[in-house]
Amino acid sequence: MRIFVTGVSGWIGSALVPELIDAGHQVLGLVRSDANADALAAAGVEAIRGTVDDLDVLGSTAATSDGVIHLAFKNDMAFAGDLRGAAEVDRRAVDTFGDALAGTGRPLVIASNLLGLAPGRMATERDRAAIDGSPGTIRHATAQAALALASRGVRSSVVRLAPTCHGEGDNGFMAMLISIARARGVSGHIGDGANRWPAVHRLDAARLFRLAAEMAPAGSVLHGVAEEGVPIRDIAEVIGRHLDVPVASVVPEAAAEHFGFLGALLGFDAPTSNTLTRELLDWHPTHPGLLDDLDQGHYFRTPVITA
Repeated sequence: MRIFVTGVSGWIGSALVPELIDAGHQVLGLVRSDANADALAAAGVEAIRGTVDDLDVLGSTAATSDGVIHLAFKNDMAFAGDLRGAAEVDRRAVDTFGDALAGTGRPLVIASNLLGLAPGRMATERDRAAIDGSPGTIRHATAQAALALASRGVRSSVVRLAPTCHGEGDNGFMAMLISIARARGVSGHIGDGANRWPAVHRLDAARLFRLAAEMAPAGSVLHGVAEEGVPIRDIAEVIGRHLDVPVASVVPEAAAEHFGFLGALLGFDAPTSNTLTRELLDWHPTHPGLLDDLDQGHYFRTPVITA
């Protein structure tokens, strides 16, 4: 298949490219710069110049492709405080892909998230998030709109990714926690730290996106989760051991001051099942789990970003 990928140079996209090419697919990648275009060409990718704001480019490329995998999201805008704006850009891109693929039976696979889906209990692929118009639920609304495209003849599916998509080179939540622990001289968790976050290795996530494009039935919800829930306290203990700093509880009232914007997220208890995803696509994660990955030491070799 000729598969159009947004976010092709990103954390998961860069792992997805060899996954798709090794499986015999031709990859078209959305890129913003000449440098990225040259790097992708060297990897065997046809570069499509543009951004997720360029709806004409998105629509015309999707219309001439055999399928779309949409990974791009304006995280820089979201982290700068405009989550609503980033989510609205994402929604316009998904609507554009839906219009371009309507009636074709071709796949549209989009990335979504899990946090806030079913707080305090095991979330499954059958769960649907409550949509209240708040910035945090707009992306869930986009996912539901993508699933509804099945009624328009699009083989749409949504991959809800674990908040911790880890691996060497990760600059996400784990890297942020390590930076905070370095800066404060303590590896913290909120309360007793028993709350759980699901996790997945980026290479396992990349394989799931490929399988979704190849075979996921229309309207499928998939969970990009290898481990159902890793206690935050266990993560803090591994970080503390590697940095040789104490591990300590942070009271919820002080979470924002200690962890920055992560304080609003780190206390979530979000265990998540992947049973239906494994059964549907015969997906079996094979790469190291989060704690083993942290113990390999690559997260601690150089200073990382701050929250």
